[in-house]
Amino acid sequence: MERLANVDALVIGQKKEWAEIFTGFETKNRYVVMDTEGNELYAAAEVGGSWLGRQFLKSMRPFTVSVRTLDGAEALSVRRSFRFYFHKADVTDGNGQLLGTIEKRFSVFRRLYTVYDAAGVEAFQLVGPFFHPWTFEIHEQGIPIGKITKKWSGLGKEVFTDADNFGVAFAPDWDVQTKALFLGIVFLIDFVHFEQ
Repeated sequence: MERLANVDALVIGQKKEWAEIFTGFETKNRYVVMDTEGNELYAAAEVGGSWLGRQFLKSMRPFTVSVRTLDGAEALSVRRSFRFYFHKADVTDGNGQLLGTIEKRFSVFRRLYTVYDAAGVEAFQLVGPFFHPWTFEIHEQGIPIGKITKKWSGLGKEVFTDADNFGVAFAPDWDVQTKALFLGIVFLIDFVHFEQ
């Protein structure tokens, strides 16, 4: 994940799946991770899982997303088991070491998540304001320090696919592991809130 050392923001684009457009059947999600200049840093893809789970469980399905370097080495993995409401995902590095966990919390008027570090200590909160459905603010001790935002993908892509584009802005003093954790969190946000 050393490629994250010198970036302060990332763009994550979900790749358009033609089979999904023409058949309406949910396919495995694939993504490209870029810096703000459009340089491709990583490729990410949903691995494993069942066809039936994708069709019937949709956004609630269990998943594993593998993030790989351009030469194919695994750099990051995001795993979520089935949960009906209180969604939870673990983010691990390429060696299988836990970087952190994100867990959805109960909230009536906003989307609220708690982000735990590898030791299980609450480190951040992710807050989706009610009137900004495509934005998630990253808070540390109640103070906004970063943001995950779903970007408009264009009329054709938004109407005919569930392919999404996200931007994540990091706090300037974050280390590589924290940036990698929030890169992983983007995939849970996509599945839970934007997977049709």
